[in-house]
Parts: sequence; C-alpha cells; structure tokens
Amino acid sequence: MEFKDYYQILGLKEDAELKEIKRTYRKLALKLHPDVNPEADASEKFKEVAEAYEVLKDPKRRAEYDELRKYGGSRAGGFNDTGNWQHAEGADHEHNNADFADFFHSVFGDRGFTQGGAQHSTGHRSHQHVYKGQDAEIEVPVFLEDTLAESSKTIQFSIPAIENGQVKQVSKTLKVKIPMGVSDNDRIRLKGQGGPGHGDGPNGDLYLHIRLVPHPLFDVQGHDVIISIPISPWEAALGASITVPTLSGKIKLNVKPNSNSGQKMRVKGKGLKTKVGSGDMIAVLKIVLPAQISEDDKVLWQQFKDKNAFNPRNQWSD
Repeated sequence: MEFKDYYQILGLKEDAELKEIKRTYRKLALKLHPDVNPEADASEKFKEVAEAYEVLKDPKRRAEYDELRKYGGSRAGGFNDTGNWQHAEGADHEHNNADFADFFHSVFGDRGFTQGGAQHSTGHRSHQHVYKGQDAEIEVPVFLEDTLAESSKTIQFSIPAIENGQVKQVSKTLKVKIPMGVSDNDRIRLKGQGGPGHGDGPNGDLYLHIRLVPHPLFDVQGHDVIISIPISPWEAALGASITVPTLSGKIKLNVKPNSNSGQKMRVKGKGLKTKVGSGDMIAVLKIVLPAQISEDDKVLWQQFKDKNAFNPRNQWSD
C-alpha cells in the first residue's frame, strides 16, 4: 500500500499550526468539492484533503502519524498486503494504487469520523458529500461605556457558501448581544450562525472578535481606566474640589493641598466591569498654566518667587 503524505496533500510544512491547518483545509475543501469542481478527480482529491485534515487537526492522531511518517518515505520499510506497517532493514517495498481510505483505515483502524468539511467512513466505497458550513470571524467595535452593561449590536457580514453548484457570498444581518465586561480581543462564539451546511451537515459558527474603541479621555490598563486630570497651580497648592468625568457619569474629586503633577488618585469601582466586580479609575494630576499670562499676572508670580525660597532642584545641588 502506498504511503500518503498528509502534509504534502494539504501543502503544509511539518510544523504547521492548527490555525493554519484549518485555514488551508477550508480553502481546499471549497475549491475541490464535487458540487463545485467538475474535474473527474475532484471527488477523490476532496476526500484525500478531508482525511488529511481529520488526522492533522487531532493532536493524538497527528502524533501517531508523525511517528509513522518517519519511515513512510523510506525504502527500509512499508505496508504489507494486510495494510499493517512492516519494517525490515535493507528490504524494498512495493507501492500499489490502493484507495487512500484504506491507508487511513490501516493506520487508525475503524475510527470513522465526522468533521467540519466532509463525512466519510473508513471504507472507500462509503462517501457522502456532507460537510459543516464555513465558520466566520468578524471584528466588533465596542465603546468602553458599552462594556458596563449588556448591550445589543446589529452586525452585517458575508460568508462563502455553495449554492446551485457554485461558490457565492451570502450576506447575513444579525442582532447580537454583547455581554457585560467584555475585554479587548475577547472572542464570542455564536453557534450555527456561520455559513450553511451541505446535505445534513450543520451550519458553521460565527466568532465575534471584540475590539475596544480607543477613548478620547481614558486609557485602559487591565480592568482599570486611567485619566489625566488638568489642574491649575493654585488648585495644586491650595487644594480644590473639582468635577471629573467617569465612564458612568461625573463625580466630585477632592485634590489635597500641596499636590504635585503626576500624583495619582484612585477612585474605587469606576473602572471596567469584571465577573467579580469592577476595576478602578486612576486619576493622574497634571498641573497646567494658563495659555496667556498678563503683565499683572507676571507681577504676582514675581512677588511669589521673591517671597518663597523653594527650589525644586535642590537634590541636584553639590
């Protein structure tokens, strides 16, 4: 029996990651499906691609196959007439044109399979064109304010599907719920909302890839939000009660006397939501001078300088 190289069939390297294996399989399955491809050998190629994917997507089967593959291309061994592996030092082996499914059967026994692309039995005479629909993944922008509670969004996307023997783009519109407390790069699976299945195959799934929209005031650090609070020099010196924004509305914040620029104030519970509570808001003080200073202002600043011996750079003195 001829040894079949699953990696070569899918056009992949030996160290290909699962994500690449899935993406390559989907592309080849759509191209070679007998309902779309009129070539005489399309059905056989489609089956080979599906069986290669079935092995390489499963870590245990892939490990078994990789071990076997070390000898598969060697002239030091081969498969005997019963489909079992044999190894004899220095012995030649013959290859015949046995059905690919026989090779799969010889390696993995009677473990038939159903997966997202085609359903087969390990016997080569049983072949049904039944496959799961195409999965889809789309980015969903979410504002920080919308993460504080469950929200709804209407999304539109298109996905390839086989209709009347041709691959077409099917447009879909869905109203989806975005859970409270989602984070950047979260993935939400909507089962059965992907492309339509073929035959009795299930629909594919839709994955929502959450992207938090950058906020004009707040930066995000874990579940905390950070905001820069501009204050005047006299507010920093004398202290003040100021109004500051949060994601859920405005609050009063007390700035203590003798506050410095860069000083941080933590406001509990005013950050992003988590499964067990909320993050905090971190207010960073920033002393800001007026854009224009009048001559009278300059006189006052000069008087303050003359009466105050403070030197912020004393630590640099020799």
